Amino acid sequence: MAAKAEPNVVPLCDVLLVLLIIFMVISPSIQKGLDAKLPETVGGTTTAVDAIVMTLHNDGKIDINKQFYERDLLHSELMRIYGPRQHKSILVRADARVPFTNVVELMDIARGAGVEEIGIVLEYFEEEEGGN
Repeated sequence: MAAKAEPNVVPLCDVLLVLLIIFMVISPSIQKGLDAKLPETVGGTTTAVDAIVMTLHNDGKIDINKQFYERDLLHSELMRIYGPRQHKSILVRADARVPFTNVVELMDIARGAGVEEIGIVLEYFEEEEGGN
């Protein structure tokens, strides 16, 4: 009688079970998406009363709370605004037609001026009359 050669699958099952356990342990710790901070509310209203909004218009003009500034003076103006402030956050509002690289450039300027939290608002908006 000839001996039959059968593959031993026990080590293969052991390896597969160990890999399964490793992936089950690792997968919850893998971060998906971006971290986001939602606005804090007090009594149903947001606390963004003193929010600073920097707007990038489609024509390249930049304003901070509806006061227009040249791009060269933007860093020093943000330093002046955020120097005495405890809460260093800003909303960057940009026309959706503006290239995102321009928005990132404004975010870099704000980070360099000491802003710690940056929110982005992308929307289509029409230029207001009387704005320069």
